[in-house]
Amino acid sequence: MIRADHPLLTYGERILCQQPFKLLKGITSASLAYPIAERMEKRSVRPKLQELRDYYQLPYQQRQSIIAKRLAETVRYAGLHVPYYKDLFASIGFNPDRIENDINFLNDIPYLTKDIIREQGHRLLSRPLAEVRHHVCKTGGSTGLSCFIYYDQTGADYSSAVTLYCREAIGKKKYLSELHFACRFPDATVPEWPSREDFKCFAMNRSNIFFDRIDDIGLEEMWQTLRLRKPYLIHSHPSTIYALACYIERKYGGGKAFSVFESSGELLEPYMRTKIEKALNCRVVNRYGLAELGVMAYETNPQSTDLYVLDSEGVCENRDLDGNNELIFTGFHNQLMPLIRYATGDLATIDERDDGVYLTNIVGRIHDIVNLAGVDYPTHHIQDILDHRVGGIQEFQIDVRGDKPILRVVLEPNADQATVQAKLEHFFPDAFILEFVNHDSFILVGHRAKFRHVVTK
Repeated sequence: MIRADHPLLTYGERILCQQPFKLLKGITSASLAYPIAERMEKRSVRPKLQELRDYYQLPYQQRQSIIAKRLAETVRYAGLHVPYYKDLFASIGFNPDRIENDINFLNDIPYLTKDIIREQGHRLLSRPLAEVRHHVCKTGGSTGLSCFIYYDQTGADYSSAVTLYCREAIGKKKYLSELHFACRFPDATVPEWPSREDFKCFAMNRSNIFFDRIDDIGLEEMWQTLRLRKPYLIHSHPSTIYALACYIERKYGGGKAFSVFESSGELLEPYMRTKIEKALNCRVVNRYGLAELGVMAYETNPQSTDLYVLDSEGVCENRDLDGNNELIFTGFHNQLMPLIRYATGDLATIDERDDGVYLTNIVGRIHDIVNLAGVDYPTHHIQDILDHRVGGIQEFQIDVRGDKPILRVVLEPNADQATVQAKLEHFFPDAFILEFVNHDSFILVGHRAKFRHVVTK
């Protein structure tokens, strides 16, 4: 074993970033490494990818009967195996069998919210976690308190297949490289090589950029890495790539280091898209996904910014929320924790057309930039540290209106305040004034009683 920053590995990376070695690596990844990794990890992604290819060859009118059947099966399964739904259906006299003949019977089921998920906990599971292989995701907090979502292996495999299918639909074949922006943790050490993550990245034909700061120093480091690796597609929060685009335009007048930017994790504003396309000379592709359900809509048409709803994965609805259209989803593939009529808190207009359903006018999560001790950080980076290094935090907000930023934190009920405080002081020494508060201490923004992670005025 050697360290991952060994000079020979650095030199090898530079070689593999050049043609024809880059193409050979991509072909080897797609044809050999990925199937081996899939078998070693006991995954079943490629069959589901082929299933999606076949499914979307069908006309929308033909798919509608499949959608109704899958919806009925999902609701029926939940009513039989999930304690929360079993009790709910009994209390309202709901018969899931009606849905297959008339999808409108879905309206008889009350909406599911994050508050209900937090309150019901494991009563939303069809089986005890100890009995099934599962994966856990933590939701963001911009549309209510964070909560944990559990996926069974089949649900996780469908989620992976959907990502591959969507990228394939915009021209990103598996042999073309991709790059993912990820949080660089302050306590990160240089790992040994090769690791499980190294093989995973090789099998996915993917590399990572680990970053924390998005000031000129951090942005220049990103740009030089992108110029070296020249991936076909990069995946990141739009606020991060917008900051990079502004920097590259200001310093170099523009540049090109990749072909496609896939935006996710927060709202992609039109001004961000325009700047990124112009300064970085790339195609911008938007998608709508959430920890609760995975990717549910994708921008597949280069002539339109409307997002195509992936009806193989679930159905969407609108409900009126203070005069706006809140987005409601029911997912099909996660039998461990089926979510029926889940209220996302995001806004979008649903437009049903001849070839399927589209989302327009999307309004969702917004991340901010905050300056701590003279360095600019994106709030999603801070959130990653709080989730994966500190722990025990339900939500946070940073008030930068005074001489020194104030970090307000709401603890999980079982969290130890002294432990959380010690970890925060370790990762952010003398960066802010720390206050432990209740949720009513947060400063709300906008008519929808939402809050931003950073308060500026």
